[in-house]
Amino acid sequence: MGKFVQEFKEFAVKGNAIDMAVGVIIGGAFGKIVTSIVNDIIMPPIGWIIGGVNFSDLKVTLPAEEIAGVTMPTATINYGNFVQTIIDFTIIALCVFLLVKGINRLKKSKEEPAAPAPAPEPSAEEKLLTEIRDLLKK
Repeated sequence: MGKFVQEFKEFAVKGNAIDMAVGVIIGGAFGKIVTSIVNDIIMPPIGWIIGGVNFSDLKVTLPAEEIAGVTMPTATINYGNFVQTIIDFTIIALCVFLLVKGINRLKKSKEEPAAPAPAPEPSAEEKLLTEIRDLLKK
């Protein structure tokens, strides 16, 4: 049991696990922001443009069924919420793509050397062997 606790402690204290936890927390908060932007800012004007439609009210109501003398409540297919969720996903995916692209650009610029290193000067042995080769050709 002590070894398990020690391994867990090492895992939890590693930078990668902590970075991942921070990323998940920030990602959840970012998702709420994007959902609010879509629901409160983007969708109302789109609904107004297409005739005053509120996307969250768009649904197909299935007929009520009576089973054994009990009328079952009507079910709805809320395709308006689905459209809003697709827009949420698209915006989040675009933001993540741009973020990863920016990070990759920064990594690439740090990895590239400022100027290529000049070719190393041949050693004394190489110079001597080159002279011997040239003499043998004559």
